[in-house]
Amino acid sequence: MPAKAKTKTVRRKIKIRKGDTVRVICGKDRGKEGEVLTVDPKKGKVSVAKINLMKKAVRPDPQKNPQGGVIELPAPMDVSNVQLICPRCSKTARVTYMKDKEGRTSRKCRKCGELIDG
Repeated sequence: MPAKAKTKTVRRKIKIRKGDTVRVICGKDRGKEGEVLTVDPKKGKVSVAKINLMKKAVRPDPQKNPQGGVIELPAPMDVSNVQLICPRCSKTARVTYMKDKEGRTSRKCRKCGELIDG
């Protein structure tokens, strides 16, 4: 039997971080906004609060959920399905990187030119 060819995974730089506000640009929740809960750069996925909800059956647990049952959790979605909302101009914008005089890298909004963090 011939050896199976290895597939190379392409890792992209994710310009969205935990705590950012994003808008969903495609899918069933298109147009909704929410805060990013988790970011997985290896898989290229983000979880957004109250968006792309899935139901999960949970066993009773004395600390977390004493009665158990079915709960709703946000499922991870591809990072290409969300776009960052600039906190300064409140519009969806692409992000570029900029270095300051001290050598620190910070994100910059391409629409208004303001720094997003820092």
